[in-house]
Amino acid sequence: MAAYVSNIVIDVGADFNQTFNLETNANTALDLTGYTGAARMKKHTSSTNITATFAVSFPNRAAGQVKLSLTNSTTKVLKPGRYGYDVLLKDGSNMITRVVEGSALVTAGITTTI
Repeated sequence: MAAYVSNIVIDVGADFNQTFNLETNANTALDLTGYTGAARMKKHTSSTNITATFAVSFPNRAAGQVKLSLTNSTTKVLKPGRYGYDVLLKDGSNMITRVVEGSALVTAGITTTI
């Protein structure tokens, strides 16, 4: 399966949540029962520094939903700019697949606290 390309926007100082609905090649929901995931963001692919590590959860495994999250305490230290990110999933047989990738645009805001 080819990775789905999706560009995301992350606001500095705000909570970030993005849910993806994954499908099989037959356009049916990919059952994510038994899967684990990891997702990271870096300035560029060859960078050795990880800018952020997303929390990965599965709101509805049977419907193919995988969710990425960052807390506001994580986003408040991000520097505005363009980054790359991806999501890897490992199934019950330990096969690892990149399912989502793209650019992450980190935007600065005016209001920094509530």
